[in-house]
Amino acid sequence: MTEPTTSASPLEPMPDDWRRALAVVAHPDDLEYGCSAAIAVWTDAGREVAYVLATRGEAGIDTLPPAECAPLREREQRASAAVVGVTEVEFLDHPDGVVEYGTALRRDIAAAIRRHRPELVITLTHREEVWGGTYWNTPDHVAVGRAALDAVADAGNRWIFPELTDQGLQPWNGVRWVAVAGSDTPTHAVDATDGLERAVRSLLEHRTYIEALTDQDPEEYVRGIVLPYARATGERFGGRPAVAFQVFGR
Repeated sequence: MTEPTTSASPLEPMPDDWRRALAVVAHPDDLEYGCSAAIAVWTDAGREVAYVLATRGEAGIDTLPPAECAPLREREQRASAAVVGVTEVEFLDHPDGVVEYGTALRRDIAAAIRRHRPELVITLTHREEVWGGTYWNTPDHVAVGRAALDAVADAGNRWIFPELTDQGLQPWNGVRWVAVAGSDTPTHAVDATDGLERAVRSLLEHRTYIEALTDQDPEEYVRGIVLPYARATGERFGGRPAVAFQVFGR
């Protein structure tokens, strides 16, 4: 993850008047590259956070066929979530690498929102110009981020995807904020001081994936990502290590 620029205006504290959050992302490890430090802080405070992943990340390791990779990455994601106090992890089983934005994805995410009834939804940016404008966003991130934003409204409208109501999933209009990670224009931040070490450990749970990505020592690699990002974000947040989000109120 590219370190955020530090010349912009200070970041506001995240809203904290909520009890339940739902994080919706594309792949195992998406939340661990930044967000997990904030999630650890939230669960410490007694807040409930659940994860919904569009895929099992089965196309992410070149040396492992998808049928072998999927259960491995699922296990690593569940272990990673547990490190930061998250016990509910769902997989929507869309195909890794070729997730398509459309009604099927919107329906699945809307159903998850109705099941979990969060006040805060967290996702990754759907914009292509991401990670500090340096790295091109992946198609899966673009599709899932956009669908998550749309599904927040879909979840509250009984006439969109009426089959969900037939399945006992009543409309949910209780989402008050959407927090987008990875945005080039963040507005808010969370003091991540107390969650940083668990963020490191949570990303290290994806050891098989990390070892396929780099020849570097896994802990050195992880610390070189998580800690500089938090410190750089903190320069816009009173000097405290932080995780940044672009927050939209509803």
